[in-house]
Amino acid sequence: MNKELILSIKPEFVQDYKDGYPLLSKEAIVNLDELKDEGLILKLLDSKKKFIAKAYYGIQNKGYGWILSYKEDEKIDISFFEKKIKAAVKYREDLYADISTTAFRVLNGEGDGLGGLTIDYFDGFYMLTWYSLGIYQLKDEIIKALKNSVDNKGIYQKKRFDFKGMYIEGDDFIYGVRAPEPLIIKENDTNFAIYLDDGAMVGIFLDQRDVRKTIRDRYAKGKTVLNTFSYTGAFSVCTALGGAKKTTSVDLAKRSLPKTTEQFSINDIDIKKQDIIVEDVFNYFKYALRKKLLFDMVILDPPSFARSKRHTFSASKDYVKLLKEVIQITAKGGIIVASTNSANFSMMTFRDFIKKAFKELNIKFSVQESFKLPKDFRVNDKFKEANYLKVVFIKKIS
Repeated sequence: MNKELILSIKPEFVQDYKDGYPLLSKEAIVNLDELKDEGLILKLLDSKKKFIAKAYYGIQNKGYGWILSYKEDEKIDISFFEKKIKAAVKYREDLYADISTTAFRVLNGEGDGLGGLTIDYFDGFYMLTWYSLGIYQLKDEIIKALKNSVDNKGIYQKKRFDFKGMYIEGDDFIYGVRAPEPLIIKENDTNFAIYLDDGAMVGIFLDQRDVRKTIRDRYAKGKTVLNTFSYTGAFSVCTALGGAKKTTSVDLAKRSLPKTTEQFSINDIDIKKQDIIVEDVFNYFKYALRKKLLFDMVILDPPSFARSKRHTFSASKDYVKLLKEVIQITAKGGIIVASTNSANFSMMTFRDFIKKAFKELNIKFSVQESFKLPKDFRVNDKFKEANYLKVVFIKKIS
């Protein structure tokens, strides 16, 4: 295993790390110039040379590594990673036992003590996602630990540590047998087609599982539904299965049409009764306003940042403006599902965005319920910024 490098931590940061803060920041390190190769195991010491924690060096977002252990004599080896993975699996044993759901997160980075790494489960297959070159350098030990900890059909990986966290193209299959294409997984008895080796995304965002179920079971019946930034149409499928009168899915990506069509097909939903539109969502809003279209439910789940030929969208700057357009095409008494995965602001700030949008239009609303990350997307209590998902169900009153 990698030899350990001693790092000195500035006094003003020591207590934070002792209290469990997991992200190693550049500002906290005294001897920063000694950090050369990502993947190094670090022994953090205070100014009196007293042990604080062990970490690894890996540049990710604003951090320079993640805390791994608070035991000075603990070796960071296969056995160490096995313990972490087995504890993560045990925490999710109810999901493994649930035959209605065959896809979920098994290990969620620092929430399970391994910052920079996630592991997802897809009906017997496992997907590791590496978010820094540092954690990727430990891949051999981690993959062996995963093999030793769980039965699996096959293992895949996504490398997300290129410039600005971009996906690195390549064959993502690494072990076992290859998954069928598509691989049909279940989520609360809804079918979804996913592809484990088809670019950065597999075809569904697992963090919205509880939201999709809520929409299907309690809000969709008899509604006309507009699903914006619809990706592969997962929300549209759930509303259709929940008894929606009609769904309209809008996304700029050309492949959203065949992908959404596929999702409807594997759930035996009549595609002729659904609209799938390949269009810039911002242009569609203008069209809907011009035509005075009104929907009983609008699902608004934009990326944190998006750019098309004519528009640039940033959730922290532009969500209010976007929501105002949605409000105007939502019928009185209708539901808006406002969602964001931006980690740059809190749920409180997001609710302020909602208040501002309605206030500027002089329209009344009520919040029905809200969601954050589901149980399997475990969050470290000392690192609340990782709880990025914010979803609010809003009823338009007037």
